[in-house]
Amino acid sequence: MNPITDLTSLRDALRAFCAARDWHRYHTPKNLVMALSVEAAELVEHFQWATPEESLALTPEKRAAVADEIADVLIYLTELADVLGIDPIAATRDKIIKNAAKYPAPL
Repeated sequence: MNPITDLTSLRDALRAFCAARDWHRYHTPKNLVMALSVEAAELVEHFQWATPEESLALTPEKRAAVADEIADVLIYLTELADVLGIDPIAATRDKIIKNAAKYPAPL
């Protein structure tokens, strides 16, 4: 497997991983966004009821569990963008520009 160093190599690795398992037929936008929602909820679960201070001071075990959930969210988000033909970097750049116009920084 080639090293994963950016979103393009991540996307390519996910394509190969899914192809090897014949999962592409299940990876419709509907299914991917539902899975993404579930994984995001699992990430939220690690912070539910934590104080702001607790959320910033994760134990090594909790940090590893949070990292796994972040990976799951990124995997499904990357696959969703790929299936829909959306460049997530371009979409994010465009959204930052929109947000800058909508919420200008104070002078």
